[in-house]
Amino acid sequence: MASIAEAFGLTRARFALPAERAALNALDEGLEQVESRLTDQLAVTDPVVDALSRYLMEAGGKRVRPMLLLLAAQLGEGASQEVIDAAIIVEITHLASLYHDDVMDESDVRRGVPSAHVVWGNSMAILGGDLLFAKAAQLGAPLGTEVGILQASTFERLCLGQMHETLGPRDEDPVEHYIQVLADKTGSLIAAAAELGVVVSNADDRYRQPMREFGEAIGVAFQLVDDVIDLSFSPETGKPAGTDVKAGVATLPTLLLQQRGDADSAALLERLADTESAEFDSAVAALAAHEVTEQTMQVARDWQQRALHTLEDLPRGPVRRGLEEFSRSVIARIK
Repeated sequence: MASIAEAFGLTRARFALPAERAALNALDEGLEQVESRLTDQLAVTDPVVDALSRYLMEAGGKRVRPMLLLLAAQLGEGASQEVIDAAIIVEITHLASLYHDDVMDESDVRRGVPSAHVVWGNSMAILGGDLLFAKAAQLGAPLGTEVGILQASTFERLCLGQMHETLGPRDEDPVEHYIQVLADKTGSLIAAAAELGVVVSNADDRYRQPMREFGEAIGVAFQLVDDVIDLSFSPETGKPAGTDVKAGVATLPTLLLQQRGDADSAALLERLADTESAEFDSAVAALAAHEVTEQTMQVARDWQQRALHTLEDLPRGPVRRGLEEFSRSVIARIK
């Protein structure tokens, strides 16, 4: 069975040197520790709350943030207990944000199962997310003030990103607004994970900025690829094609279509707006085949290249190779 690391391009076939194999083995071992400890960290004595807090964790997930943190930690002392704790913190924070996001977006499915608010209602889903944020803060407290400040500033950006998405663009370009929302809602936590790997492993401080910038840029690219994936059925999540479009969630293909301003684009937008029509599925297919979707992929590639550029400040070796392969796998998710 493929490891979590291999799922993101970090395969043994690509890592032939002994140092690279050792780094990959250490990454797999660290991810196994994170996975085994997540259940314990999310446990609650009340059986109902316990089931709620573990719900999305048990539904699966990519564990992107722990993986990047553990990879960055190899620039320092590797997967110490503090590094494993930090990896668990970022995953719990991510899980907490999903509970809130699904309520805000009225998403009915997450990771192939009904969303938490569908099972327990909005109030319990929001409180479940709050509980996980509290658990992440509790786990982070022993790691020191620096980690606490980074956690708090990341949480602030997550909240601001959600608020700005809800408010929508005002005196700004809608596409620029959307990219900033992605940087806040998705990029900020991935950036924090990459930076925490440097901080908690006692790596050289000069690696903090490039790792942070890599994480944010690849986070934006990751979400833009998701915009394209949304336009076809996802076996991974069980979501039908056009789930975000149907829910009225802004995506880059629809924003680019709005900017075109021609009659054909307006007609397609009108078809996409009629979500109850029998023609909705064909409208989503038309959007998937439209040039704005390839434009979206090009923007994703540009952000991936921006991420790769930041790696020039890292030493050549297994960590840099791993980050390069991971960044390529983000784009390769589109088959």
